[in-house]
Amino acid sequence: MANAAFAKPLTPSPELEAVVGAGPYPRTEVVKKLWEYIKKHNLQNPKNKRNILADDKLRPVFGKDEVTMFEMTKLVSNHLS
Repeated sequence: MANAAFAKPLTPSPELEAVVGAGPYPRTEVVKKLWEYIKKHNLQNPKNKRNILADDKLRPVFGKDEVTMFEMTKLVSNHLS
């Protein structure tokens, strides 16, 4: 299986769990749930849709107020084990 690493269930940190819910989840599912949260709470920067604006739940995960989509994936990886 080529994408075994992506399919492996991982446990979100308490900070990430506050956004995506209790795991474990495969990495792909975590990203999907993050996007659902971002869209539901309208957290894409209106001037640049590739940037995500952190609310009170996302700030502890991202460590800052705004991240790019690419940064988001990297930062979320730090919250999965």
